[in-house]
Amino acid sequence: MEIIKDQYFEGERPLYVRHGLRLENVKIGPGESSLKEGSDIEAVNCEFNGKYPFWECKGFTVRNCVFREGARAALWYTRGCKMYDTLVEAPKMFRRIKDVYLENVQLPNALETFWDCDEVELKNVEAAQANYIFMHTSDIRIDGFKLQGNYSFQYAKNVVIRNAEMDTKDAFWESENVTVYDSRITGEFLGWYSKNLRLVNCRIGGTQPLCYCEGLVLENCVFEEDADLAFEYSDVEASIVGPVTSVKNPRSGQIMADSYGEVIIDGNIKAPGDCEIRTWSDPDRNLAQENQIVEY
Repeated sequence: MEIIKDQYFEGERPLYVRHGLRLENVKIGPGESSLKEGSDIEAVNCEFNGKYPFWECKGFTVRNCVFREGARAALWYTRGCKMYDTLVEAPKMFRRIKDVYLENVQLPNALETFWDCDEVELKNVEAAQANYIFMHTSDIRIDGFKLQGNYSFQYAKNVVIRNAEMDTKDAFWESENVTVYDSRITGEFLGWYSKNLRLVNCRIGGTQPLCYCEGLVLENCVFEEDADLAFEYSDVEASIVGPVTSVKNPRSGQIMADSYGEVIIDGNIKAPGDCEIRTWSDPDRNLAQENQIVEY
């Protein structure tokens, strides 16, 4: 493997189509496509400032590096990326990538990151200003995640998330086959139009969560006070610990909680309109039936 140490490069394609290359303490200045079309590349203690450095690359590892804001859109159309202990200040990273692993990575400006990717694994990653992160991405595995940014995981498929803290409006819209364990999700309009969304040991905040869902499952979850008007037009099986502020017109299934501030079943409910809403203290009492106004 060729080793390049303590050097500076800038301009157009300074290391274009290089294979079997290790960069140590290298700085990439202004310019474009510095390592484009390369393969089997390692970058250690490097700083990237130019655009598009890792486009169309195959098999590369990044350790203890910094991607400055000027290195926007740095990793697109690649295969086989590993990134460790790295600061990514640039937006619009990771597009159309397959097989990517991040560990101990900070993304403070993660706008429009991880679009149209496949086979993504994250461990101990933080992302902020991350609007539209993970759009149209599939086969995602995450353990240890802190997220601040709206419209996350829209149209994502086959996702497993563990131990996350997510402040995100409109998360999981039209997602499919998503499971979240041991996490807190805050932000209005959670999970609308999702299919097979499963939340296990999660804490949920934000108005109008989990509406228009198909195959929705909640296991041992907690609702915060502002999580009101929940489950409208959803097919749901929910096990909730503690109170729920309000439930409105769930379509089918069963909801169990300690108590409900309000159960709204009105003439706008959609067929079959047979969701059972019960309490742990009196599981035989169906509050939906008691509050129902039949005006189909």
